[in-house]
This record gives sequence, structure tokens and C-alpha cells, in this order.
Amino acid sequence: MKRELLKQTVEHIDIKAFDVVGLVDAMANTAFQGRNLGRAARIYDNMIQDKDCAIILCLAGSLFSAGLKGVIYDLIVNNMVDMIVSTGANIVDQDFFEALGFRHYVGDTFADDTVLRENAIDRIYDTYIDEDELRVCDMTIAEIANSLPPRAYSSREFIHEMGAYLDKNAKNRHSVVLAAYEHQVPIFVPAFSDCSAGFGLVHHQWNSPEEHVSIDSVKDFRELTQCKLASPHTGLFMIGGGVPKNFAQDTVVAAELLGFDAAMHKYAVQITVADERDGALSGSTLKEAHSWGKVDIVQEQMVFSEATVALPLIAGYVYGKKNWCDRAPRQLAQVFNKPSVTSFSNIPTPVSV
Repeated sequence: MKRELLKQTVEHIDIKAFDVVGLVDAMANTAFQGRNLGRAARIYDNMIQDKDCAIILCLAGSLFSAGLKGVIYDLIVNNMVDMIVSTGANIVDQDFFEALGFRHYVGDTFADDTVLRENAIDRIYDTYIDEDELRVCDMTIAEIANSLPPRAYSSREFIHEMGAYLDKNAKNRHSVVLAAYEHQVPIFVPAFSDCSAGFGLVHHQWNSPEEHVSIDSVKDFRELTQCKLASPHTGLFMIGGGVPKNFAQDTVVAAELLGFDAAMHKYAVQITVADERDGALSGSTLKEAHSWGKVDIVQEQMVFSEATVALPLIAGYVYGKKNWCDRAPRQLAQVFNKPSVTSFSNIPTPVSV
């Protein structure tokens, strides 16, 4: 039964295989979300062309299990993103999981979930994941934690170690974590324990109660703010909302609180299906973020669309325009490997609040 249910794998979209530039340009001259998508694609391309702009990619929702891992992989290896803020599920349960040699499978929204439970199959809407394989992922995280000196790590530091592990042990090198490690693109997961990593770290700490690895979310915030300060301007490309969206936006406020005259995010694009009317962050408009001093409103665009539809078109458009070919890599992971003008030992006296 289990073998029958897990027989068709989810295949990742390759934006390099299609030329969507003409289509997206045509959509920009239509209306509704087609026009919004076309404008968003052009704003993202403007980020690519701005030599002073570092691009922050925010990822929320179950993206990689749905076949979008290849899109993000191509953004990294083609120098179209400089740092990533994500939910843990995308980075650990889905990308790292597949790098270990496992896959996601085409499922059925009308499946009998009791039958799936009996066969140790987890369902993400219309995709399946093997729970037994996911436990291997959990324990690999525990293995990495066991190998590290006991102290508090930012999620970026720990994900860097995951990349180092994959560099030696990956069974599938088509991995976002590994590509980010190789291209020195820092990845931050503010809620790192809310995923497969959490299970592995709980196991690690339970069995090492006196001295163990822990994740310092404040250090995450400080380090991402340090990346913001290392860049004259920043642009946000946000898929979904939630914690990654707010975490990235808040770096402007954090920098100001530390005494820096930090510019608002110069560009911002968000793909979301969330609604703004309930006051929640995921659907809050980028114009609203301007009232908080986080996002400039000259080049911002919301696209109210599901990510599997909108992301390949926007990313494919910018890839097809090829302005990334002339873009210098920022390799912002190096900020943490050597002294810089934004070293936090050089922070001026904080402004009064």
C-alpha cells in the first residue's frame, strides 16, 4: 500500500527551460493580478540592475514540497538573491530532506488520512512525504548538533553547518542549503525549532542536558540587521508572509534603534493569498509597512496569487532578462568571517527612544 501511494514524485520547475519574458510583459498591459504580476517582475528586475541593492528573499508556505525548490536554487546560483529568510519547513523538512536523497510525492486532497497515518505518510494538501524518511532528517540534524561545540548558534550558523555536512554527504546536490553554502548566501530561519530541526535539537539537548547546542533567535535578528547595514540599499522579494516577512522588514527599525541612519527597503514585492482585512501581517500591504518606516512606496507591488503560479513567472521573467549576468556577487556570509565597517563593536551610542 505505501509503495503504491508513494509512486509519483513531485518534479521541480526549471525556469531556464522556458522564455516567459514576452508573456509577462503582455500581462503587465492587462489588468487585475496579471498587471500586478507584470509590474512586480519589473520591480524585481530593477533590484537586479541596482548595483547598490542587496536582495532579501523571504520564503513562507510549503514551497519546495510543491516543486519550487529549483526556482530558488536557480536564483542563488545565478546571483539573483543575496540573503534568505525562511520558515524552517522549506529549508529543513523539504530542501535538506531532499538533499539526503528523499523525495516528495504527488498526493490526493481526497485521500483517506487515516490510511495515510497507518502507512506513516504525511500529507501537505496534495503532496505526500514519508514520515519514516522525515525521521532520518530529524536525526541527521541531531547528528550535526552532536558534532558541534556546545554554545548558542544563530540559525544562520547552524544552517551553514548543514551546508558543510551536505558538501560531504549530499545524495542530491540540487539543494538550496548547499547552493547557499557554496555561494556564501546566508540563510536565516527565525523560528528554527518549528520544523524538523526542532525535533533533532530536542533529541540532542535531551541527551546532552549539561552542555548542548541551542539556537539564539536574537542573534539571528542582529546578524540579519548586520547584513542590512552592509548594504547601501535593500530590496525584498517575499513569497508568502508570516515571520520571514516581518523579520526582514524589521531590520530597518533595528538599525535605527542601534543608532544608524538606515534607509527603508528601497524595493518590495510580495506574492500572497492572504487578505489585509483581518489586520494580520501576512496580508498587510507594503504601503502599510511604509507607515512603520520599513518599506519605501515608490517601487513596491503586492501580487495576490498562489506561489506555484506567480513565482515561476516572476523569477523566469527576471532570469530571461539576463541582467543578473552583470551583477556582482555580494557573498554576504563573508560579513561574519571578517571585520567590516558594520561590525557591531563599532555601533555608535543608541539613539534615545
